[in-house]
Amino acid sequence: MPVSGSSTIRGMHLETTYWTAAEVEAIRRQRVSAPAVIGADDVLPVTDTIGIWDAWPVQDADGMPAAIGPGRTLWIALGAPRRDDDPDERHNQARIHLVLHANGQWRHLGPVMPDGFSPGSREWSGSAVLAADRQTLTLYFTAAGRRGEAVPTFEQRLFSAQATLIGRGDRPTFANWRGLREIVQRDPSFYMASDGGTGKIGTIKAFRDPAYFRDHRDGREFLFFAGSRADAGSDFNGVIGAIVATSGGDAAWRLLPPIIDATGVNNELERPHVIRHGGLYYLFWSSQRHVFAPALAAPTGLYGMVAPSLDGGWRPLNGTGLVFANPAEAPRQAYSWFVLPDLSVISFIDDWGRGADAAGARRFGGTFAPLLHLRLAGETAGLRS
Repeated sequence: MPVSGSSTIRGMHLETTYWTAAEVEAIRRQRVSAPAVIGADDVLPVTDTIGIWDAWPVQDADGMPAAIGPGRTLWIALGAPRRDDDPDERHNQARIHLVLHANGQWRHLGPVMPDGFSPGSREWSGSAVLAADRQTLTLYFTAAGRRGEAVPTFEQRLFSAQATLIGRGDRPTFANWRGLREIVQRDPSFYMASDGGTGKIGTIKAFRDPAYFRDHRDGREFLFFAGSRADAGSDFNGVIGAIVATSGGDAAWRLLPPIIDATGVNNELERPHVIRHGGLYYLFWSSQRHVFAPALAAPTGLYGMVAPSLDGGWRPLNGTGLVFANPAEAPRQAYSWFVLPDLSVISFIDDWGRGADAAGARRFGGTFAPLLHLRLAGETAGLRS
């Protein structure tokens, strides 16, 4: 199969790697790593009224959570009013919320951006970087739909904005929001329109989830994101795209062709992000069972590839791409795993325990899941005991 595209930037040649059906089919022959089953004692709501899910740290340029005091870091998560009768409705009301992590406890601080600032009808995932001055935040995020639309649409655009950190006590906040701008526009020769799907769960197309990464070897800055391949000839056309900064200080970005292509395999490679470990580059993403092509019985889990550089040459971890999956007895208990450079893994509690009561209702956790830890050795990966 020919590559979808390639690009040369400042001497770096990036080429598309395919995630193949044969690699995914091999999952059934591997020993799958899985975390412990989540129980009632693990479900500790951050707030009684707001359910949270996809989360990421306010990070330093190296990817680690930026400390704002001893044992104190700030995190960002998607949040919406709890709807235990219809948890999926949260995606139509999602806003980006700020959460303080201090001395092992989570504290909800409310929406990050002021009302009316975001250009979307709701806000979806991204990343956030605190500058060396320890005050200036750059938030990269997905604007879903358009502000003021009567019915939520699934158009997704990538934006950045800056703000200033105010206070470092129990209620830090970000103020003086400014510099809102669209990072790049979709290239239709590589990426399908994000509103091209049906809107039904599992069929939504992607141009979202920008995740920041700075390559310490040369200082280049990247954003990795979830996309959908144009002219794929398959409803399962998930890709991972990349954007590279062409000048310093967030001045200009260039959209690249997809670096991972799962056409014919998977519809959504969500929240892709990169870390560097042991001299290698690890690209991770989350995916759910119902977004794989019907012939591929792959589990909901964390997936990933490894390469010697960001130029390409990505190889699926464990030969299949699967790093770990939810336990078989609770196959939907957690989701949206985010790996930090120290190999700790944050996620949220989704459909936990038995997954459904006798009436068939979902048991949505809407809070942080127990912290996990990875072990990585070359192309081998799994959970640390």
